Amino acid sequence: MAENAWNTKDPVKVSLAYTPDTEWRNRAEFLNGRDAVVDFLTRKWAKELDYRLKKELWAFTDNQIGVRFEYEWHDEAGQWYRSYGNEMWAFDENGYMKQRFASINDAPINEADRRVFP
Repeated sequence: MAENAWNTKDPVKVSLAYTPDTEWRNRAEFLNGRDAVVDFLTRKWAKELDYRLKKELWAFTDNQIGVRFEYEWHDEAGQWYRSYGNEMWAFDENGYMKQRFASINDAPINEADRRVFP
Protein backbone atom coordinates (compact mmCIF):
# COMPACT_ATOMS: atom_id res chain seq x y z
CA MET A 1 0.00 0.00 0.00
CA ALA A 2 2.88 2.39 0.74
CA GLU A 3 4.34 1.80 -2.71
CA ASN A 4 0.98 2.47 -4.37
CA ALA A 5 0.39 5.63 -2.35
CA TRP A 6 3.84 7.05 -3.14
CA ASN A 7 3.39 6.27 -6.84
CA THR A 8 0.31 8.55 -6.90
CA LYS A 9 2.72 11.44 -6.24
CA ASP A 10 -0.05 13.07 -4.18
CA PRO A 11 1.71 14.60 -1.13
CA VAL A 12 -1.49 15.06 0.90
CA LYS A 13 -2.68 11.49 0.29
CA VAL A 14 0.73 10.08 1.22
CA SER A 15 0.94 12.22 4.38
CA LEU A 16 -2.28 10.73 5.77
CA ALA A 17 -0.51 7.39 6.40
CA TYR A 18 1.69 9.13 8.98
CA THR A 19 0.97 10.40 12.49
CA PRO A 20 0.35 14.16 12.80
CA ASP A 21 3.70 14.42 14.65
CA THR A 22 5.60 12.01 12.39
CA GLU A 23 9.39 12.18 12.48
CA TRP A 24 11.45 11.66 9.32
CA ARG A 25 15.05 11.59 8.24
CA ASN A 26 15.40 11.63 4.47
CA ARG A 27 19.04 11.82 3.42
CA ALA A 28 20.32 14.84 5.39
CA GLU A 29 16.88 16.42 5.85
CA PHE A 30 14.95 16.08 9.11
CA LEU A 31 11.18 16.57 9.14
CA ASN A 32 8.53 16.74 11.84
CA GLY A 33 4.79 16.58 11.21
CA ARG A 34 2.47 15.99 8.28
CA ASP A 35 2.71 19.57 7.00
CA ALA A 36 6.49 19.19 6.68
CA VAL A 37 5.96 15.87 4.86
CA VAL A 38 3.58 17.52 2.37
CA ASP A 39 6.06 20.36 1.75
CA PHE A 40 8.94 17.89 1.34
CA LEU A 41 7.06 15.60 -1.07
CA THR A 42 5.83 18.58 -3.11
CA ARG A 43 9.44 19.73 -3.58
CA LYS A 44 10.64 16.17 -4.22
CA TRP A 45 8.19 15.42 -7.01
CA ALA A 46 8.70 18.84 -8.63
CA LYS A 47 12.37 17.85 -9.06
CA GLU A 48 12.07 14.06 -9.57
CA LEU A 49 10.02 13.90 -12.77
CA ASP A 50 8.20 10.72 -13.89
CA TYR A 51 9.00 9.21 -10.49
CA ARG A 52 8.24 5.50 -10.10
CA LEU A 53 8.93 3.48 -6.91
CA LYS A 54 9.30 -0.20 -6.03
CA LYS A 55 9.57 -1.36 -2.38
CA GLU A 56 10.46 -4.74 -0.87
CA LEU A 57 9.95 -5.86 2.72
CA TRP A 58 13.17 -6.89 4.46
CA ALA A 59 12.15 -7.58 8.04
CA PHE A 60 9.53 -6.81 10.64
CA THR A 61 8.93 -7.18 14.35
CA ASP A 62 6.27 -5.79 16.66
CA ASN A 63 5.61 -2.26 15.35
CA GLN A 64 8.71 -1.88 13.14
CA ILE A 65 9.44 -2.68 9.50
CA GLY A 66 12.61 -2.51 7.42
CA VAL A 67 12.26 -2.09 3.64
CA ARG A 68 14.59 -1.70 0.69
CA PHE A 69 13.53 0.33 -2.29
CA GLU A 70 14.54 1.65 -5.65
CA TYR A 71 12.94 4.35 -7.68
CA GLU A 72 13.64 5.98 -11.01
CA TRP A 73 13.14 9.53 -12.14
CA HIS A 74 14.63 12.15 -14.42
CA ASP A 75 15.55 15.78 -13.95
CA GLU A 76 14.52 18.74 -16.10
CA ALA A 77 17.53 18.14 -18.40
CA GLY A 78 16.31 14.59 -19.12
CA GLN A 79 19.01 12.74 -17.13
CA TRP A 80 17.57 9.54 -15.61
CA TYR A 81 18.50 8.31 -12.12
CA ARG A 82 17.91 5.19 -10.10
CA SER A 83 17.76 5.90 -6.39
CA TYR A 84 18.42 3.01 -4.00
CA GLY A 85 17.91 2.88 -0.30
CA ASN A 86 16.72 1.40 2.94
CA GLU A 87 14.02 2.63 5.29
CA MET A 88 13.21 1.86 8.87
CA TRP A 89 9.58 2.43 9.87
CA ALA A 90 7.93 2.53 13.30
CA PHE A 91 4.15 2.56 13.75
CA ASP A 92 1.88 3.84 16.51
CA GLU A 93 -0.86 1.78 18.17
CA ASN A 94 -3.36 2.82 15.44
CA GLY A 95 -1.17 1.68 12.53
CA TYR A 96 0.03 5.14 11.46
CA MET A 97 3.71 5.54 10.69
CA LYS A 98 5.32 7.54 13.48
CA GLN A 99 8.93 7.37 12.26
CA ARG A 100 10.53 7.00 8.83
CA PHE A 101 14.31 7.00 8.52
CA ALA A 102 15.64 6.69 4.95
CA SER A 103 19.15 6.30 3.57
CA ILE A 104 19.28 6.92 -0.19
CA ASN A 105 21.90 6.89 -2.97
CA ASP A 106 21.35 8.17 -6.52
CA ALA A 107 22.97 6.61 -9.60
CA PRO A 108 22.74 8.18 -13.08
CA ILE A 109 21.37 5.71 -15.65
CA ASN A 110 20.51 5.71 -19.34
CA GLU A 111 16.82 5.79 -20.14
CA ALA A 112 17.23 2.41 -21.90
CA ASP A 113 18.43 0.90 -18.59
CA ARG A 114 15.23 1.71 -16.70
CA ARG A 115 13.60 -1.22 -14.93
CA VAL A 116 10.92 0.39 -12.76
CA PHE A 117 8.17 1.27 -15.23
CA PRO A 118 4.84 3.06 -14.75
